[in-house]
Amino acid sequence: MKYLKIEAPFELENGGTLPELAVAYTAYGQLSPEKDNVVWIAHALTANADAAEWWPGLVGHGRLFDPDKYYIVCANMLGSSYGSTNPRSINPATSRPYGRDFPLITIRDMVRAHQLLRAHLGIERIRLAIGGSMGGQQVLEWAVMDPALFDNIAVLATNARHSPWGIAFNEAQRMAIEADPTLYTDGPDAGKAGLEAARAVAMLSYRNYRTYQVSQEEDDVSKLAGFKASSYQRYQGVKLQKRFDVLSYLSLSRSMDSHNLGRGRESVEAALGQVRANALVIGIQSDVLFPVEEQALIARFIPRAKLELIDSIYGHDGFLIEDEAISRLIRPFLEGRPRLNGKNKFILQERKNGFGYLATPALPGSESF
Repeated sequence: MKYLKIEAPFELENGGTLPELAVAYTAYGQLSPEKDNVVWIAHALTANADAAEWWPGLVGHGRLFDPDKYYIVCANMLGSSYGSTNPRSINPATSRPYGRDFPLITIRDMVRAHQLLRAHLGIERIRLAIGGSMGGQQVLEWAVMDPALFDNIAVLATNARHSPWGIAFNEAQRMAIEADPTLYTDGPDAGKAGLEAARAVAMLSYRNYRTYQVSQEEDDVSKLAGFKASSYQRYQGVKLQKRFDVLSYLSLSRSMDSHNLGRGRESVEAALGQVRANALVIGIQSDVLFPVEEQALIARFIPRAKLELIDSIYGHDGFLIEDEAISRLIRPFLEGRPRLNGKNKFILQERKNGFGYLATPALPGSESF
């Protein structure tokens, strides 16, 4: 892990300021002499800058993103507990951790930190920027803010504006955390019970009915308590609280809520129209948190976009699990030979019920780059 430290004020979108900034990042491989082999990976909510750790099926020697071919950069987002400036960082003005006074960090603020790192690394062009979920939100925001920088972008299971449904899930998690009376105390377990409960809520949105039916259904029909699904929820809560900070979780969930490409730009559709990169937009058909109509909207309004859908039992988490399907879709795109035909090609049709856009199989002759 490496760090970019900036000892100068960093102005935030909400009008606040961070007196100084730290950005944790990893870089794999070497920048080519032509500087044309950069792959920038933006991570999701509780991941970190080591993309090979949380996306091992895609990043590494012999994988889709091979450091022998590409210069692969992943930066830890602001607010995260994995190295970048976050609520546990020391506030120079008080010589104490920010704690509950840590300011709101928006997705645009995160991207501006990425821009500082890009300049520090001497990157002038990005061959592909890719991210899923909250990582996809960052990629889209960056592609709107700096459209000439990217040749290609790929976004998975994400949206152009965080939905009321997504915000409601995040608020339910924050309510669980804030119901923990230890949250802002100095004890070693402060807020951990609340974070466990929040993660249990989140899992219901990351997976779906079918996932639980297949993986957590009981074999013993006489069982009255101690169900698999119950222990699974508790296990996931404990697993997260052991590796992630509760104040960062609160901060980042609010950052996700702030995502809106249309803010200050006329509309979401107008903002998407500013993207100049080739865009591969991937949705997960069973995703209940970021439903495919959100990816369909993205693909509809980016001028050069292609929509692909993956059928996965894992719901939203499919973007972290379905390595083979993702590699199959992205490889030709990354190598400059996008697939124009076949069963994975889609066009968009406007829904008549007002709920957005529906992806349907393409008819012969329909357009897609």
